[in-house]
Amino acid sequence: MTDKVHWVLAGIGDIARKRVIPAILAEPRSRLYGFVTRDPLKAREYPSARAWATIEEAVADPEVDVVYIALPVAMHAGAAIAALRAGKHVLCEKPMAINVAGGERMLAEARSSGRILGISYYRRLYPKLVRARQMISEGAIGQPVLAEANCHGWPDLAGREWLADPAMAGGGPLYDVASHRIDAMQFLFGKFERACGLLSSAVRRMAVEDAATVVMELPGGVHGVVDVRWNSRIDRDQFRILGVEGEISLDPMNGPQLRLVNRNGSRAELLPPHANLHYPVVQNFVDAVLAGDPTSLACPGEQGLWTDQVIEQVVRARAGRP
Repeated sequence: MTDKVHWVLAGIGDIARKRVIPAILAEPRSRLYGFVTRDPLKAREYPSARAWATIEEAVADPEVDVVYIALPVAMHAGAAIAALRAGKHVLCEKPMAINVAGGERMLAEARSSGRILGISYYRRLYPKLVRARQMISEGAIGQPVLAEANCHGWPDLAGREWLADPAMAGGGPLYDVASHRIDAMQFLFGKFERACGLLSSAVRRMAVEDAATVVMELPGGVHGVVDVRWNSRIDRDQFRILGVEGEISLDPMNGPQLRLVNRNGSRAELLPPHANLHYPVVQNFVDAVLAGDPTSLACPGEQGLWTDQVIEQVVRARAGRP
């Protein structure tokens, strides 16, 4: 490895342009080395970066250190496995894969290659979510009993039509926005024990669900409820943790405020996320690569798979399968 970690970005979609590329460019130990894209014109804004049509071509370049996978979900496993097999580290967008089997193949390849595999659940690095976990461990709300999250809106999918294609996205808001909240709850409490849920498409009549409700049993008897909707004209971004002795509110989840309410009264703390939500996860991944320490990852692949397992249990429950 040179004095810079050389990144290849597979996929140049909305999130890549708005957040991932600026994060890599801003991280001082990183270099945006190239792109994997079927349309090389998308890379023209970055003339110093190379462009390849396939992941296999990109990872054949010995200068490549890390591949960030920002492709449609159905392509995550294949791209990650190709990169890992070529000896490259991988940071992958969420959810990890379109199904648990794909995620397990990614993990197996990471172990076989000895390379680092991380999943880009960047909310784990929100200062207020880290603070909430600390408060829970210190007993600020007593025994926690319920975590609940709502993420509602009416997204315009123009230019991102693949999100409504089950063959490419796996599902609708269950895969897209519920995955972040499911992961956040497991970050707080640990791996889920069982899950079920409801899916519907009663409003927008899409090929994927336009609403999903997930119910999880988390360690310690905590109930986790995540409700996500693409069928609400009212935007909501709510996240609360309730305990026997109080509650912690993170509303809105992407905002700066944390509010604790317990027997001692109420107090608020302002703990804003980074201006670029993806920068901390890119920085964290570079730390892990340079140290050769996957245990320092915000979300290692093994934990990223937990959310895929929740999603699969919800889908199977809806289909009436064990």
